[in-house]
Amino acid sequence: MTQTPLEFYVPEPSGRPGQTTDFSYLRLQPAGQARKPPIDVLPYDTRDLAQGFIRVLDDNGQPQGPWADDAPDDDTLRKGMRAMVCTRIFDARMVIAQRQKKTSFYMQCLGEEAISIGQALALRPDDMHFPSYRQQGLLIARDYDLFDMMCQVFSNDQDPLKGRQLPIMYSVPEKGFYSISGNLATQMPQAVGWAMASAIKGDTRIACGWIGDGATAESDYQTALLFAHVYRAPVILNVINNQWAISTFQAVAGGENTTLAARGIGSNVASLRVDGNDFLAVHAVSRWAAKRARSNFGPTLIEWISYRAGPHSTSDDPSKYRPADDWSRFPLGDPIIRLKQYMIARGIWSEKEHQALQKSCEAEVVAAQKKAEAHGTLATGRTSSVATMFEDVYKDMPLHLRQQRQQMGV
Repeated sequence: MTQTPLEFYVPEPSGRPGQTTDFSYLRLQPAGQARKPPIDVLPYDTRDLAQGFIRVLDDNGQPQGPWADDAPDDDTLRKGMRAMVCTRIFDARMVIAQRQKKTSFYMQCLGEEAISIGQALALRPDDMHFPSYRQQGLLIARDYDLFDMMCQVFSNDQDPLKGRQLPIMYSVPEKGFYSISGNLATQMPQAVGWAMASAIKGDTRIACGWIGDGATAESDYQTALLFAHVYRAPVILNVINNQWAISTFQAVAGGENTTLAARGIGSNVASLRVDGNDFLAVHAVSRWAAKRARSNFGPTLIEWISYRAGPHSTSDDPSKYRPADDWSRFPLGDPIIRLKQYMIARGIWSEKEHQALQKSCEAEVVAAQKKAEAHGTLATGRTSSVATMFEDVYKDMPLHLRQQRQQMGV
């Protein structure tokens, strides 16, 4: 009997350079269609939400469905808009600075601003985030000094981290922003462990872990899901599915013909799939997940559907692996434009106010950049002092390090 030869299968995206991407693979649903369960829902009973799609704003910028009942107030909307606009301008200026050789590396979050900022404004300031490398919006939403952020990017003599971290790998625990790790997925078990410790201490703070679609293929992510489930850790596990992990399509991480949120159901974690470009949906779902965690009902996994509008980093050229016009055709649109449309319809915003905000944020970012560059950039060679390499390593500096420092004359 003749046997059919086995065939090795490799997932492929629905669009490559020179083609038009077919985004039907996203299996989107109309705004307002997804139900809103009680916070004590059993994880298995969220399987329809893990395969479905939570969206509040429709194509006309109007809120729909049960998740719209938890809409943010006007002040939160204005703060969210300001943080999103400021983040986008900050990113653009830092990309230019990298091209001018003022820093070695940069990663922007273009097109994803609503996710980190919406969640930051939905949670308490003392909740702890364990970010990946595209959550600078968390810091900007929490009013962290842009000057300090830029000094870290430039690794100059005012770098809060003394030149010990790669650019954009911030560490600001006082703002609920744990140190970024260059090893992908490690932040997820760290977030779960921190949440477990908070519960052991009888605290009221929760943790949030952040990961991209590609890094969910790492084993650390599975470990995080296991511990979160077993110990009902008060944690929100954020998966940003921006469709591309560097040049690898999200299907390679297991997102083909299913969702990344569905993986949480198998781990007995309540899981939801959400429109990450919808600020209202981000805010509402984050509040729901936070209330669930703080009420001791356990963890929540949220898959945020978005699109990485720019390159993976300043070292990447996305035109080599995907259509150049993908972002303009992405069906969920631009998160800033969608929020602006809603706010104008609500009567609390206008095109004039939006233009004024852009000018104000531009001036704020430019001023911070001039101040930061005065303390040195990679181009000027004025970077963090070599003397700092001996600091913050030992509580009491041992003799051999003191001798080495003296030999260096610092």
